[in-house]
Amino acid sequence: MNLRTFRYVALAEATSFLALLVAAVVKRTADNEVGVQILGPIHGVLFIAYLAIALSIREDAGWTGKQTVWILVGAVLPFGGYVVDWWVVREQRRTTAVQAAGRET
Repeated sequence: MNLRTFRYVALAEATSFLALLVAAVVKRTADNEVGVQILGPIHGVLFIAYLAIALSIREDAGWTGKQTVWILVGAVLPFGGYVVDWWVVREQRRTTAVQAAGRET
């Protein structure tokens, strides 16, 4: 697994989480369980994949223990996967800029 795969799964997990929240509201207000029945298992698989991939790439990605904990917390918060994806992109750009600056000197 790599960081790109993790980013895709993080975005898919966050999107499925939000869709599941909407489906839960529909279930309660319109008495329609179909959305939850479909989205629940999909979100569950994506959630487990998110956690497994995050834990498997943390060393290669250079995440500290604290960063890893926050990344895992991102899986249980609405919009968390989007924030994690934004942070990963920002860190990649920062690392690339630091490496480029080191080569110029």
